[in-house]
Amino acid sequence: MAEPGIVVFGYHDVGYECLDALIQRGGRVLAVFTHRDNPEEKIWFKSVAELARRHQIPVYTPDNANTSEWMTRLREMQPEIIFSFYYRHMIGQEILDIPRLGAFNMHGSLLPKYRGRVPINWAVLNGETQTGVTLHYMVKRPDAGDIVDQEAVSIGPMETAQDVFIKVTVAARNTLERNIDAIKQGRPPRRPQDESQASYYGGRQPDDGRIEWHVDAGRIFNLIRAVTHPYPGAFTDIDGRRFFIWWAEPRPEVEGQPGQVVSVAPLRVAAGPGCLEITKWQWRGGPEQEGAAHGLRLNQVLGE
Repeated sequence: MAEPGIVVFGYHDVGYECLDALIQRGGRVLAVFTHRDNPEEKIWFKSVAELARRHQIPVYTPDNANTSEWMTRLREMQPEIIFSFYYRHMIGQEILDIPRLGAFNMHGSLLPKYRGRVPINWAVLNGETQTGVTLHYMVKRPDAGDIVDQEAVSIGPMETAQDVFIKVTVAARNTLERNIDAIKQGRPPRRPQDESQASYYGGRQPDDGRIEWHVDAGRIFNLIRAVTHPYPGAFTDIDGRRFFIWWAEPRPEVEGQPGQVVSVAPLRVAAGPGCLEITKWQWRGGPEQEGAAHGLRLNQVLGE
């Protein structure tokens, strides 16, 4: 029996690793749809487009694959399977209906929890101790289709979103490799999601990294590790200047109003409640630094 034709919509490291897994397993990948890199975005991940071109797979980067022109071209390709691996655009129902063996998405959470955008960053920000990946059938509603398989990964108390993303990428490849043969044979497992357990989170913008000093120090720490490098970072404003905090750790509560600098060396700032010891920081436009922050004074209140 001939290998079924596959069209991949993919981006980022999960897209790269899952496409590579298909190639290494002899998958007949007809085409890859991906994104042009945004020059304003820090590109720290591998290129799906480069991997595809290295293996002579046609690469397309439409701004919208749901136009009549692209749907016609997809039908002409006659894919029997469609995969979406961290593709950032919605794929319409007309495209999902094309493949005979189904359309499947790899999502970076243990669905039905954390449907939507940037689920790993949200999980770290919310102080979760576990997340994972879910391979699921694609339906019109995002991240709502029946589950094929899942794999959990732990979130350590000091891990950043990037640390967790690395583990999730490995789990994504493992999950695909466990199920690719069943999908090709038209017999993958499926179980419905429990809608009563569903949660949805939207995308995050750089401005969402603003620190609110009146919240618990542990919550602020979770924000910092959720958006530190390679993401845009957590920040506060000081006398009209933006001050990025790339790493800090909670310390026992000290007397001081939220945002107040209670120590300069080491640099500690009161939260509400608790305290944060800031160890890596940067004024916007300046170099990243460690230790005491020159220019801050005792009892100065941040974020005002």
